[in-house]
Amino acid sequence: MSLEKTMTFAKTMSLETTQAITKTLAQVTVPPLPEWINRYMTGSNQYGTNAFDRSLIVLGLIMYMVGLVMVASSSIPVAERLFNNPFHFVIRHGIYIGLSLAIAGVALQIPMSWWHKNSSYLLGFAIVLLVTVLLIGRSVNGSTRWIVLGPITVQAAEPAKLFFFCYLAAYLVRRREQVMENMKGFIKPLIVFGVMAVLLLLQPDLGTVIVMFVTTFGLLFLAGAKLWQFIAMSSVGGISLGMLAYFEPYRWRRVTSFLDPWQDPFGSGYQLTQSLMAYGRGEVLGQGLGNSIQKLEYLPEAHTDFVMAVLAEEFGFVGISVVLLLSMTLVYKALILGRYALAKEKYFEGFLAYAIGIWMCFQAAVNIGASAGIVPTKGLTMPLISYGGSSMIVMTLALVLLIRIDHEIRLQSIQATSSKRNSNKSASKSGDK
Repeated sequence: MSLEKTMTFAKTMSLETTQAITKTLAQVTVPPLPEWINRYMTGSNQYGTNAFDRSLIVLGLIMYMVGLVMVASSSIPVAERLFNNPFHFVIRHGIYIGLSLAIAGVALQIPMSWWHKNSSYLLGFAIVLLVTVLLIGRSVNGSTRWIVLGPITVQAAEPAKLFFFCYLAAYLVRRREQVMENMKGFIKPLIVFGVMAVLLLLQPDLGTVIVMFVTTFGLLFLAGAKLWQFIAMSSVGGISLGMLAYFEPYRWRRVTSFLDPWQDPFGSGYQLTQSLMAYGRGEVLGQGLGNSIQKLEYLPEAHTDFVMAVLAEEFGFVGISVVLLLSMTLVYKALILGRYALAKEKYFEGFLAYAIGIWMCFQAAVNIGASAGIVPTKGLTMPLISYGGSSMIVMTLALVLLIRIDHEIRLQSIQATSSKRNSNKSASKSGDK
């Protein structure tokens, strides 16, 4: 067979194969997309053609990827020693991300009215979790914070924070005038906070108490509490937290050691001195990915609470600045969304967005501040970056709530615009008659 005939035969066979594949694919029935995805993809509003803020998803995915890379880099030495598998924590972190995305897909379909209506039940569930962890929880390094459910562990304090903020936002919708006018309305949510704080301190988990304390008072202040009430109760709360630290030796050692960690560099100041060495080695551009020395088990908890120190060593000031910019952008968008929701008279959504913004901001500030020696060392994760399944899932859920709030506000604007357009058409038709 000549070369020309061979080429013609090959082209004919290729065309017949392509047509057969196309015909087969045309017969395959594709299931329709869920309605909420159709609304997302086809909606429009005054901000453009999107029915939700895509930048929130982009920010979340970028922080996921940064966290996955840094957990992989910082956890290999300790994983090799503990589990004889250098990728143990990386695999688990990847599973947590996948589980978080699956939960996000479900949570996106839940309307904000459900969260509002069931906020009291969510608070009750949070209290049950905190009691359960005290009864049957697993203790690690002297703290009882984890509930073991087969192959996974749940840190009860993480969902408790989110559910308490849902309750607080719903309370402010019901009792905002009381909060603004008298002390009684201001005190009631603090009593609920006090109950949860006692349960958390029994674990003990002072870091979560401080995060909830700051978020609660910030939200009450934004809701219109009087300045003298805010100052008085903040003073009482600050003194109480100071006493809790002073009368507990290990907490007091943390407070004093961060002021001068080099006074006892191989004792109470060991973790912070190793973290500061990591920051110092990073300089401006860092040592490069994978070139950290402190992660070689010199720095304890390098892949959890002190992952930012490893990031600073490997990517320097530039890397830390990028992560801070991502976190600040996310917090800024949450606060702006809260203000816009209140302007649209969606009060529960607005207060909840405010709470999530304050929570993420303060927790990120404490995590980075602790690793840099700016604040006392606290066991708080870096949102969406540090290793930890419970924190990852709950922070993802908080981000999903922001996306859902934004979507419902935009959808309301779309419906209002459509109704106005239809009424104008009806009026014009009546005029023509």
